[in-house]
Amino acid sequence: MKLLCDRNALLDAINTVSGVVAQRTPKEALRCVHFDASDDALVLSATDAEISLRLRLERAEVNAPGQALAPADKLRQIVSAEDTDDTLTLETDDEANLIVQGADARFRILGQSPQDFPPIPDQSAADAAKDSFAHPAHAIDALITRTIFAKARDTSRYAINGVLLRRQGKKLEFVATDGRRLALARDTLSEGAKDDSPTACIIPSKALTTLQRLLAEDPDQAVRIAVTESQIVFLLGGESPHAVLASSLVEGTFPPYEDVIPKDQDKTIIVDRDVLKSAVRRASILTSEESRGVRFSFNPGEKLLTLESRSPEAGEAQIRVELGEYSGDSIEIGFNPQFIVEVLNVLDDPRVTIELKAPNKPGLVKGDQDFLYVVMPVNLSA
Repeated sequence: MKLLCDRNALLDAINTVSGVVAQRTPKEALRCVHFDASDDALVLSATDAEISLRLRLERAEVNAPGQALAPADKLRQIVSAEDTDDTLTLETDDEANLIVQGADARFRILGQSPQDFPPIPDQSAADAAKDSFAHPAHAIDALITRTIFAKARDTSRYAINGVLLRRQGKKLEFVATDGRRLALARDTLSEGAKDDSPTACIIPSKALTTLQRLLAEDPDQAVRIAVTESQIVFLLGGESPHAVLASSLVEGTFPPYEDVIPKDQDKTIIVDRDVLKSAVRRASILTSEESRGVRFSFNPGEKLLTLESRSPEAGEAQIRVELGEYSGDSIEIGFNPQFIVEVLNVLDDPRVTIELKAPNKPGLVKGDQDFLYVVMPVNLSA
């Protein structure tokens, strides 16, 4: 193999595929980036045995087709350090080592046999999927952003360590929960019949964060999503995808999320998103791990929200917020301030709707008709 690469494009590609490289594994091939140079393009691949990524690099001039397998960390360091070169030459020797050469430097990276790299899904895996549909990159990115923050971070219930994707006809939903809150984002697909049978799968968070980096490169690109019995495959770039990301699905059964969405709330509040976020952040300053809660006191007569927090070690805070609209009786309820700030961070609508029932019942936060957030209250001492 021998080729000439644009250094910046090569570094971007290596940084991207390195995101799925296994960090701790006895299998050396899983710590490597695989190069496959053909007459028309260079394809870089990596996998941790659960998630895999294939990335096509157009800005490469292939002089001799071939393959190589080199450690991702050293490869990334070398290409990054050669910042005075516009182009780099990559070639392999007879011992499967990878030689990286710039204007005044030559590196020989001890490589592995390309045959040791495991087979990973390509476009053909999507063609054999049980369900496949397309959606714009920016729309998928929004669905991920509005849900992934609510997934479980440390739990033995593996099913809620990922994000649920559910598609039926033209209706697409992403759902995440950690047992104390739940985020649900919806969108409408341009394809799909109403009588289509539903497809549901749980996607690991690592796959989704990797996908978001790929989506950010071109928010308008077409993305095809294909679901098989055990994997989900994302193809970016239309008919001839420049990236193929595949991931094993999370095993287990996702909780029946529709059952926990409250439907009988009798208090509705509309408030400015940024004003509320600022107030909650300030109130959270004087909380502690033992008293991780802020009291929300809603006064319908004055259309006023009072936030109060107290820490035995630090002091107490009281902040007042004017409400845009209020319907219902007064109520005092406690919430974890982090759970409120995080949802406000992902909402685009400048006006937020909050629906409540009772101090011991979950609250409902809405931005627009395609998003809702259920959050459980916390107990506060008098």
